[in-house]
Amino acid sequence: MVKPVRVTIAESSEIIRRGVFSILKKEHSLHLEISEIWEADQLKRTLTWQRPDILIINPSFFGTLSLSQIKKEVANPNLKCIALQTSLADAVNTRYYDEVLSIYDTSENIHEKLSRLIHNPEPVKRHEALSQREKEIIACVIKGMTNKQIADKLCLSTHTVNTHRRNISAKLDIHSVSGLTIYAIVNKLVELNDLGEKNNIW
Repeated sequence: MVKPVRVTIAESSEIIRRGVFSILKKEHSLHLEISEIWEADQLKRTLTWQRPDILIINPSFFGTLSLSQIKKEVANPNLKCIALQTSLADAVNTRYYDEVLSIYDTSENIHEKLSRLIHNPEPVKRHEALSQREKEIIACVIKGMTNKQIADKLCLSTHTVNTHRRNISAKLDIHSVSGLTIYAIVNKLVELNDLGEKNNIW
């Protein structure tokens, strides 16, 4: 029998928490055993008692505690932690997390991210450094510009723009304009008032 992977979701919003729970329940191939935490004072007690393999948590749920403090206090240094990013206002530093889930991620994106954490014991470098040109292209994409418009503005061929976009997607593991927009705002690649009408296809 395959040993189940214990996953705990820590999020105060019932709609978001139950939404993530519902998606994970459909992941039969990953053999997940899922629990929920909705109050911050449950966190340390539940993590100590249940000892999950993966914690999916809204970073604001920690309050004054840090991710490293939680791992130390619950004596589970191997706990994999996924930041649950629920809004553009979540401008937190997520580099200490093993992965980031956005509320804009599809079921397929979530499956891929969980699979990597479960099947790869070594930490994955999630955000390989972007080149300056890639940052410029991200800014153009989330402003709703077409590949041809981007190519004209940056004096590139459309083929080169397509290649850059594929590389950006591979580096960031982001496959939608909405997800890319969150990344760009959190990492200060653009300002909110710079954004115009956007397409919904990456």
